[in-house]
Amino acid sequence: MRKIFIQNLIMALFLAGLLVSVTPASAFGASIKDDFTIAWKQFHALTKDKKKSKYRSEWEKVAKKFRNVFKKSTRGKFAPKSLYYLGRTYEELGNRSGMKKDFRTSIDYYGRMISNFPSHSWTDDSIFRRAEIRLRKLREKDLAYSDYLTIVHRYSKSDMFSKARARLDSMDRKGISSGKKSTHKKPSGTIIPNKVAKSSSKKSSSRAKLLSVRYTSSESYTRVVLDLDDEVSYRYQILNPNQSVNRPHRLYVDLENTVLGNGVHKATHVADGILKDIRSAQKDPRTTRVVLDFNSMQDYKIFPLENPFRLVIDVQAPEKGKVAVRKTPAKRSQKTSKPQKYTPPKNSKQMAGELLEQLGLTFKTIMLDPGHGGKDPGASANGIKEKNVNLRFTKILAAKLKKAGFTVLYTRTTDKFIPLEERTGMANVKKADMFISVHCNAHRSSKINGIETYTLNLARNRNAVRVAARENAVSAKRISDLQVILTDLMLNSKMKESKDLAKSIHSKSLSSIRKRWSVKDQGVREAPFYVLMGAKMPSVLIELGYLTNRTEAKRLKSDKYLAYIADGIVKGVLEYKKRIERYASL
Repeated sequence: MRKIFIQNLIMALFLAGLLVSVTPASAFGASIKDDFTIAWKQFHALTKDKKKSKYRSEWEKVAKKFRNVFKKSTRGKFAPKSLYYLGRTYEELGNRSGMKKDFRTSIDYYGRMISNFPSHSWTDDSIFRRAEIRLRKLREKDLAYSDYLTIVHRYSKSDMFSKARARLDSMDRKGISSGKKSTHKKPSGTIIPNKVAKSSSKKSSSRAKLLSVRYTSSESYTRVVLDLDDEVSYRYQILNPNQSVNRPHRLYVDLENTVLGNGVHKATHVADGILKDIRSAQKDPRTTRVVLDFNSMQDYKIFPLENPFRLVIDVQAPEKGKVAVRKTPAKRSQKTSKPQKYTPPKNSKQMAGELLEQLGLTFKTIMLDPGHGGKDPGASANGIKEKNVNLRFTKILAAKLKKAGFTVLYTRTTDKFIPLEERTGMANVKKADMFISVHCNAHRSSKINGIETYTLNLARNRNAVRVAARENAVSAKRISDLQVILTDLMLNSKMKESKDLAKSIHSKSLSSIRKRWSVKDQGVREAPFYVLMGAKMPSVLIELGYLTNRTEAKRLKSDKYLAYIADGIVKGVLEYKKRIERYASL
């Protein structure tokens, strides 16, 4: 009897194994669909169950099911829907718990859905629900305004468009976003090729003037800046090569209601490896055209900056080992392919070093940027000008970084004005491995004090909006508009690396200062700073303290105090460098 039982058991196990082996792969896809459907039904059932919906554990069970669906296939058909419903789950939980942490978890999941699946049919719903939470639950009105604005400008054909437009109209009537009415014209950088960006502040009878065309370039990166005397509408388009007339790829920008200034060169020969020529002309009585002729290019970005108004065009060359997206016939002077490099043994220091270099994780060169300068003093309070503190501190920091073995470059070493967009342009051209912008803070309240460190991102709170507005020299309302533009620019920036660097620098700076002084930790924050836009390397902005606070202003006059901050920053940089190198050698 026992023998028969064992034989039957073996047969059953064999058949089960055979069944698994012949199960088609589609069945596993179907299981993901089934899992999502089960979670979806449980979510909607829970929203209607007054008794069960009171318990956090019930909502967390549902959240766990959606998380499991997402983990099974993070880029699959049900991944965006799972993230959306994770946002919905914590939103419903927050409505019942009243806890801000639940709402923040909700907007985090909505944010992940938005950033990972920007073209999904549910993305506009995620943006709208996030905006509603920010407006009604977290009182983050500037961020909510930015979300509604994103829907209006990027999802104009979605079912959320009319609702978002109504919210913007309501907020403007109440003066929530900027204290005055808005015309709801599209921000000048929120454009699509061949479409007009409408946001001119001039009267139709007058015309703006293109004052200058300047550029910063290297063999792998070029930044072109068009300076105008007023905000204008513009359009742009990439034109394919015409080999019959030896014409390369071209990007033209048409500036509407604009005339060509006397100081603009009609033709500038660049020949930097990316850009061949820049040509400017009056296309017609009301349109100025600027044309960029390319040798090679892989990607480009166009975005506006304000006060004064200018358009920034970033062009990146093909990465090593990759074919350019838009390719022209290679010049004979270009280098031929190099012989394959020697590959060191595994776990050797040389191999770790080469891996770091291949991944763009080397840290040999650091560019320091003393904020403001020249005609731009920055904050001024308690007898101190920010631009002077920034420069003095940068020289102290540079000496310590050099002693630690780094090569240091500067955006300025004297009291000189440099436009914000040229600063990261310098870092990109010089191929710096790190960019640190140095600033001092200010506040209407003299009681506010402490140090804080920023990276480039959407502003998460009103204070971050305020600081970004001050450093960018624009209004808080314009920061909200800027966040729409910034979404595109952040895709290729080293955001994760910058956050890690900021955390290391901030924590070590605090530790160093607190050996002698008591200082308030204002945290590591995120905001859309012009000076960090387009940086190709980890980049941070440091606020050394508040000049409007008498105690901190007095400290910031002391080289000894500044030296303690600098010691902390160097330790933070070294800690980050060590962590990156350790990962590469694993």
